[in-house]
Amino acid sequence: MSDNNKWKSLLGIANRARKITSGEELVIKEVRSNRAKLVIIAADASNNTMKKVTDKASYYKVPVKTVSDRYELGNAIGKDARVVVAVTDAGFANKLKTLM
Repeated sequence: MSDNNKWKSLLGIANRARKITSGEELVIKEVRSNRAKLVIIAADASNNTMKKVTDKASYYKVPVKTVSDRYELGNAIGKDARVVVAVTDAGFANKLKTLM
């Protein structure tokens, strides 16, 4: 399994463990409350969403990783397209950072 697929399966596991929040408003809420340990955003997110999420994340010092598109991100968590997700577990977040 390539590193590219490892992060996807780990994200899927984190999702099943309910350690993931998806959707712009919910992710921003997690970042604000310091629960988000890592934010993953799709490269094809709108400029507005991209700016809003990355600004908020950098202000709260939450690392941000970018993936190629919303379908790849949604697919990793077994859903349709997802533009942004927050990982709320430090263990998953740290492992994902090394894989991405």
